[in-house]
Amino acid sequence: MTEAHTEARTEVFTEPYEVIVVGGGAAGLSAGLVLGRARRRTLVVDAGEPRNTPSAHMQGYLTRDGMSPAEFLALGRAETARYGVEYVRDRAVDVTRDGADGDFTVELASGTAVRARRLIVTTGLKDELPPVPGLAARFGRDVLHCPYCHGWEVRDRAFGVLATSPLSVHQALIVSQWSKDVTLFLHTVDEAELSDQDLRRLAAAGVAVVAGEVAEVLVEEDRLTGVRLADGSAHEREVLFTAPRALPQTGLLERLGAELNETPFGAYPVVDPTGLTSVPGVWAAGNAMGFAEQVVNAAAGGYRAAATLNGELLMADLDASLGV
Repeated sequence: MTEAHTEARTEVFTEPYEVIVVGGGAAGLSAGLVLGRARRRTLVVDAGEPRNTPSAHMQGYLTRDGMSPAEFLALGRAETARYGVEYVRDRAVDVTRDGADGDFTVELASGTAVRARRLIVTTGLKDELPPVPGLAARFGRDVLHCPYCHGWEVRDRAFGVLATSPLSVHQALIVSQWSKDVTLFLHTVDEAELSDQDLRRLAAAGVAVVAGEVAEVLVEEDRLTGVRLADGSAHEREVLFTAPRALPQTGLLERLGAELNETPFGAYPVVDPTGLTSVPGVWAAGNAMGFAEQVVNAAAGGYRAAATLNGELLMADLDASLGV
């Protein structure tokens, strides 16, 4: 199978893979690496839309700190290929199962159908930014969401935090560790929604609080210079943090009837410590199972899911040979 499909076709592989990994980011490739080394016939299906695409570099991953996300994924694909793992650039659009414990059939956007005994879903999530003019164009550059990912690179600059909910108080307090010049713009959040403890903590951290809706992001010479409020007032800032709305990509899991858990950051599958969902034979890893999975966490989750799956598949085959 090639890395890209140029035209749709209907093709069903009669011989199933042992495992299909849906998603070719850190979690999916890590799972593929483990499965390939375990000699499992594995296919990684990747739509090619990693969450960290807007970022020029990724940080906090030991030995890979500062590497570009694109280079990281290219190396991951090369490593998995050494162990016979197949990779296809395509989108999984549907999934069904033959009975309660049969094979899974994954339908791809190209018209291809692929089958497997087990699934690992690493479809991640999408970030939906507040609809403020100019914000999206700066995302990953000087509009940021994670201080652990980017705080060191922008340390000691003039920070703004664009509130999206009262939980943005926590974000403002956290980023104050990287700069002592922080302003929390309440935007659409009413100051009355902040607790007394919130206000005391903000004051203790030296975070200024500005009420009023942010109307636009100000940019000069390809750099963020501040924000303008709806009342016309402008506030100089060099970096703007905000918390995007998380949109978990759980469509495949929902089609299989996986149980989901509602959180303040979206609905994610209920999983055990290995990533096993409520659907037997289906694991989830990376941002497909939680909002706060950084690249290093996602890779670890993919490894853990794959190792657990491999052991489960081995025991199932042994039991079947014994007639259990």
